[in-house]
Amino acid sequence: MTTNLTQEKGLFDIIGDIHGCFDELYQLLSKLGYGLHNDGNHYLVTHPQQRKVIFVGDLVDRGPKTPEVLRLVMDMVETGIAICVNGNHDDKLKRYLQGHNVKVAHGLEESITQLSCESAAFKERVLNFLAHLPSHCVVDGGKLAIVHAALKEAYMGRESASIRAFCMYGPTTGEIDHYGLPVRYPWAQDYQGNTLIVYGHTPIPDPQWINNTINIDTGCVFGGKLTALRYPEKELISEKAAQIYCVPTKPIEA
Repeated sequence: MTTNLTQEKGLFDIIGDIHGCFDELYQLLSKLGYGLHNDGNHYLVTHPQQRKVIFVGDLVDRGPKTPEVLRLVMDMVETGIAICVNGNHDDKLKRYLQGHNVKVAHGLEESITQLSCESAAFKERVLNFLAHLPSHCVVDGGKLAIVHAALKEAYMGRESASIRAFCMYGPTTGEIDHYGLPVRYPWAQDYQGNTLIVYGHTPIPDPQWINNTINIDTGCVFGGKLTALRYPEKELISEKAAQIYCVPTKPIEA
């Protein structure tokens, strides 16, 4: 659960919220130049330039192939070609698998149904993986940070319960919108740090740069696209969703 990975200085491909969209993830990785081989049990993923993937979290829920996404990402993390930070949906699935009383909503029901077809050993592997995801990570000597929802400069490289919650959900205004959801505070507008922050969580039609931050959640599961930011090139590469898998409870923010 290490957040301080400043020694990692490779070429990175940072991928936004997947939400069970395995086919789009597979196609995007191929488009990014990764070779994917599946021997029937595990994925072996390589890249000729030794690039590394960093996932911003929310691997699960809503989409049609959450177990396949988990299997691929877990194999990639275990072989060292990927890093993954914790998303709020990943954390909720973890708590469900631990036996906690969580509200089965917002796509968790799809994950539960799909995982019911998997072995007990696989579900135990998933639980162990999700339980050890860091809240965020800082790489490239402190020049780049990846988080699911939001990050303060003072939190970088640190871990605590409050930091973890902030990274998963981001700040809110304290108000509730007419959909009954908390109004998210536009934290990126206040950010003045030198570290580039890449995040997701709030689906938008296209990646959005604000100050030295970029949101790359382009709503694949809602019929948008799955987006990767290449670093240090700052090149954006996307894979359009094959279909709308889930209708959002509120419009995707413009």
